[in-house]
Amino acid sequence: MRKALIVVDVQNDFVEGGALACGGGKKVAQNVHYWIENHKEDYALIVATRDWHTPDDTNGGHIAIDADPDFIDTWAAHCVADTKGAEYCEPLAKELFDVEILKGQGKPAYSGFEGITTEDGLTLDGILKENDIEQVDVVGIALDYCVYQTAKDAVDLGYGVTVLKGLTASVDEEGGNEAVEKLEKKGVRVV
Repeated sequence: MRKALIVVDVQNDFVEGGALACGGGKKVAQNVHYWIENHKEDYALIVATRDWHTPDDTNGGHIAIDADPDFIDTWAAHCVADTKGAEYCEPLAKELFDVEILKGQGKPAYSGFEGITTEDGLTLDGILKENDIEQVDVVGIALDYCVYQTAKDAVDLGYGVTVLKGLTASVDEEGGNEAVEKLEKKGVRVV
């Protein structure tokens, strides 16, 4: 069975010191890097997703520009294209990944399945199918938002899905626990 690793949004704006920081985000970056170095032979494909928002734009109402964000539907400016906040958190780097998916260009997007590659405009589902992937492991930030949505969409599309919880960070613990419960009810394995 061919398997892919999907690394979700491990970017500077989602770790400590970033615009929408998750506690433990920098540790996730280190641990995901270590995981890739020691387990890359387990995967036919290693994919990274990145929030990549259009500058000076609400991105379809996702980013609050003229008001305070409600942190439910609207957020502070984050992961603006070509900024430090949108870069991978070190020690992660683009060279570690076989494929990069950018999402949120001018619109809200939480799931990696909502993004496309920059080179040829392929979707994550298209890339996985093209590579005969049947199983995905999902890691990254934030468990209660983008990791959750990516894992949910993957299982809905028929992939076998495992979330490696130790390689994730949540916006808050309660939200992370709720996400795990919902995913497990959908048949996602959380380890």
